Amino acid sequence: MEMIQEATQVARHEAARQGGSAAAAASAAGGEFLTFRLGAEEYGIDILKVQEIRSYEQPTRIANAPAFVKGVVNLRGVIVPIVDLRVKLGCDSAEYNDFTVVIVLNVKGRVVGAVVDSVSDVLELAAGTIKPAPEMNSAVDTSFITGIGSIQDRMLILMDIEALMSSADMGLI
Repeated sequence: MEMIQEATQVARHEAARQGGSAAAAASAAGGEFLTFRLGAEEYGIDILKVQEIRSYEQPTRIANAPAFVKGVVNLRGVIVPIVDLRVKLGCDSAEYNDFTVVIVLNVKGRVVGAVVDSVSDVLELAAGTIKPAPEMNSAVDTSFITGIGSIQDRMLILMDIEALMSSADMGLI
């Protein structure tokens, strides 16, 4: 976990030094992605959106919140909404265990926590290893999928976490 947090800091520093839109560069020309699991699937998000990774702690429930909003936690004086990505994306529900973590994200200037089954590692993907997301019928929302990355025998669903977290049904941003 410390290695992932260290890689996050190095990537942030490098992006700040180079300037420009990190999200656009990562999806168009590859980049570094934090990989995590939701059920049997593996996902990747732009490492520059990640603030930190924390062990899961039971949040304080908010009345009338959607099922995927588990509640809020106090993170060093900042009240952070916690979203369970398994529920948000319609995955099979899983139990919270020792591997369950919260990825603390900085999305459009707001801090949001995303509950995932486990964090794998940080991968650098070259542009040639990223394929466009498949087109599906209108019943399937793929607007937050930026592509499918493949490295060796692994396939990663690459997500635009900012688009997912700022969608209208989230009501967070």
